[in-house]
Amino acid sequence: MDVCKSKSEGGLGVIDLKTQNEALLLKQLMKFFNKEDIPWVAFIWESYYEAGSLPSMAKKGSFWWKDILKLLDKFKGLARVNINNAKSCLLWSDMWNDKVPMIAYPELYSFIKSKNTILAEAKTSDNLLNLFHLPLSQQAFGQLTQLQQDLQQITLNDNNDFWTCIWNSGKFTVAKAYRHLKGRRTIHPGFKWI
Repeated sequence: MDVCKSKSEGGLGVIDLKTQNEALLLKQLMKFFNKEDIPWVAFIWESYYEAGSLPSMAKKGSFWWKDILKLLDKFKGLARVNINNAKSCLLWSDMWNDKVPMIAYPELYSFIKSKNTILAEAKTSDNLLNLFHLPLSQQAFGQLTQLQQDLQQITLNDNNDFWTCIWNSGKFTVAKAYRHLKGRRTIHPGFKWI
């Protein structure tokens, strides 16, 4: 841990360097998922994920990239996708349409064949039932109807998906990512005397 002056509180604050480094590395994942015009981003997409897979399906690449991919769950916890072509988003575990389908539709999720279905595949599927082990329970079938309605609301285009953060501005900042990773904690007033 390191001690430094906190701008927001006007006094001394303690920064957790491990969390600070994770927040800095999460910025790389934001650049990657937004397919920013940076050579390393294009190289990683072309080298490892050109065949339609996503990092959560195959964690491959250099030691540097594999280390960044260890933060993928934390990134997905603070990011949501604005859908364009739906090719960088997983149907079940990514936040789209302001919900994460595996949490919103838990009964239906228990019948899936693959947790790595890409949203574009589901949207363009001729028969959505092919994604599930059949027969479905009544509750799962009701959730399937809701999922179909969610999918119908999506209009696909040729642009890349755009990832934003879950906070109001939607813009990624390391400071906000750090606060999100650390969470809110009540601090005893006695610490202000130190």
